[in-house]
Amino acid sequence: MLSLADGTTAVQFARQILEEYVKREKKLLKSIGKSFQQKQGVFVTLHTFPNHELRGCIGIPLPVMTLQDAIIESAQSVTRDPRFPPLTETELDQIVVELTVLTKPEIITVKQPQDYPLHIELGRDGLIVEQSFYKGLLLPQVPIEQEWDKEEYLSHTCMKAGLLPDAWFDKNTKISKFQGQIFTETKPYGPIKEIHLDGSHN
Repeated sequence: MLSLADGTTAVQFARQILEEYVKREKKLLKSIGKSFQQKQGVFVTLHTFPNHELRGCIGIPLPVMTLQDAIIESAQSVTRDPRFPPLTETELDQIVVELTVLTKPEIITVKQPQDYPLHIELGRDGLIVEQSFYKGLLLPQVPIEQEWDKEEYLSHTCMKAGLLPDAWFDKNTKISKFQGQIFTETKPYGPIKEIHLDGSHN
């Protein structure tokens, strides 16, 4: 778990990286601290301000690189999320930067697929659905924002993977869960807060 101070460092670092990338500036990067040298997954999400519409969300789901490197990779990539036009310099003061640091995914094992909802906690668990070459991930904040129940959450994660909504009933489908710690700017360049999906925040 990161402290709020670390979370603040992480979000400000992500903004620095994406700004330098958009402006095509290259600066010498220093280590941002020991907390960021462990291997962890992370997602960088951009929202418009003040309307809070999604403007990009890209990340590294698995702990395959240090958290610092994962933030760099994700922050650069989110400026060119293929679902949106490339981020421009004029938008930099019209977006808020959000960071979700992930735990290592764990496969959910069940005797029968209809038991999956029993092993998922809304507001805590993110989901990964995999089948053959298909793979989709939704962060734990998504079902809360969309007001989905557990079955809808599973179905939408299947669709994110390019599968049919009921693919979670297929025994060839692998479903994993993970948790996320969320930090976000309260406004462009503003103070950072930690978001708890139960409604409380630091």
